[in-house]
Amino acid sequence: MTHASPHTTTLRSDEPSLFRLAGLPYFLIAFIARLPFAMMVVGVLTVVVSARGSLSLGGLTSAAVGLGTACFGPLLGAAADRWGQRGVLLALALANGAMLVVFTLVVYGSAADGFVLLAAAGIGATAPQVAPLSRSRLVTIIRERMPDARQARTLSGTMAYESAADETVFVFGPFLVGVLASALAPWAPLAGAAALTVLFVGAFALHPSGRHVSQERDADGKAPSAVSELFRPQLLIVVLGILGVGVFFGAMLTALTSFMADRGAPEQAGLLYGVMGVGSAILALGVAWLPPAFTLRARWLVFSGILLAGTVLLVFVDSPGTMMVALAIMGIGIGPTLVTQYSFGAARSPLGRSATVMTMLGSGVVVGQSLGAATTGEIAEGVGTAPALLIPMIAAALVFAAGLANWFLSRTTPRAVRVAA
Repeated sequence: MTHASPHTTTLRSDEPSLFRLAGLPYFLIAFIARLPFAMMVVGVLTVVVSARGSLSLGGLTSAAVGLGTACFGPLLGAAADRWGQRGVLLALALANGAMLVVFTLVVYGSAADGFVLLAAAGIGATAPQVAPLSRSRLVTIIRERMPDARQARTLSGTMAYESAADETVFVFGPFLVGVLASALAPWAPLAGAAALTVLFVGAFALHPSGRHVSQERDADGKAPSAVSELFRPQLLIVVLGILGVGVFFGAMLTALTSFMADRGAPEQAGLLYGVMGVGSAILALGVAWLPPAFTLRARWLVFSGILLAGTVLLVFVDSPGTMMVALAIMGIGIGPTLVTQYSFGAARSPLGRSATVMTMLGSGVVVGQSLGAATTGEIAEGVGTAPALLIPMIAAALVFAAGLANWFLSRTTPRAVRVAA
């Protein structure tokens, strides 16, 4: 027996488009609510280096944020699937805002470094998974409120928009951290992130769509699918592929910083990185207009191949100009690849577990970024920039290999074949 949660007029089934179903305020709130998460990792690094004078501790602290997210993100997604997003997000908004304040006090206090790392892990553990939960919320609306004939294209467009929004936020978030830290104080970005978390994550939770619980859930909130379905090879290969994307993001930014530091301008790394980020966001949006004949499994291979080709050029870069060319090519590949992976994740989510799957994928990106940044930083500092530039290439090769495996796995699951064909 299934049940339908009460809905407001923003979720009426007779509305023709997802934009009208969710409403303009939803997209604005969901976009701003992502900013704190994009500010946290860089903000933590900034304040630790300033207060404790240790770049090494700063890197470890950023990694601790990622570890906390990796360990608890999927569990929070499962809680949102089980009890609905509203209560979970409201609790997280308050808890995460408090943890950001506690972390700042610990860093500037006399506590041992271990407590700094513990507080950082607490920030990651309580981080509201706005981006994955927004994807889950919109996927649920598409599946339950739109005609079957329009679902595939709408889903593709939605994943494209969500990925472009993520790209934009993760370019603008570090920039905002730099502005606040420079204009006010090193702790200002974390204070700003805490305020944004309480206000906008709270607003995201209280939006009428936050009351919506999947109709696939039973009356007692249990999912009709088994937990074991989360570990099917067809889904795990998507998690592996998106982990590779996260490693690429972390490794590329770190290696780029080292590359520009060798030229006496490390502060320009963010500007060059923006070349890839802007191109990636634009191309991610363009995925929605690709013809259905260009299947999802083919898109993964083609665009990850372009990403891999761009990273191969890193072997030959010798100036900021040639680096920009390589980054531009990588931007063509990375955005559409990420959109395609999230589309596979949405299509292969077990019944009633879409929030769990989306937080698994979101955590994969975060874990990958932490691993990529930490590994590349150690190599750059200990061996040099040239070896560090090989890490993005290895990450891109992992993404391509996962796409190749997905090509064959897509033949073994009817649901995936329907979506990918």
